[in-house]
Amino acid sequence: VQLQASGGGLVQPGGSLSLSCSASGSIFSINAMGWYRQAPGKQRELVATITSGGYTNYADSLKDRSAISRDNAKNTVYLQMNSLKPEDTAVYYCNAEITIATMTALEEYDYWGQGTQVTVSS
Repeated sequence: VQLQASGGGLVQPGGSLSLSCSASGSIFSINAMGWYRQAPGKQRELVATITSGGYTNYADSLKDRSAISRDNAKNTVYLQMNSLKPEDTAVYYCNAEITIATMTALEEYDYWGQGTQVTVSS
């Protein structure tokens, strides 16, 4: 199973950016998917999550400026960020709780994408 993130880049303050992350491989089902970020010298923190049923959760810092969504048929999660600030600069990681089928059971694991750099600067 792999998570492939894309969409990062350089954006000016006040601008918008859209990230996407697709899961591939031998997937039985996907529960929650989400985005986290890690700025230099800081711990990784939650940005937003979304369950398979569409229930969303956001960090307070981005709650009014972002929207997470997913396409279950494509195993893909999206993050739209608006009114970006320099403090949003970080490496953004996608995450997914994925169930795989083994020979004897269904097992759930936590998977991470490779990270995509978002830089907000003029």
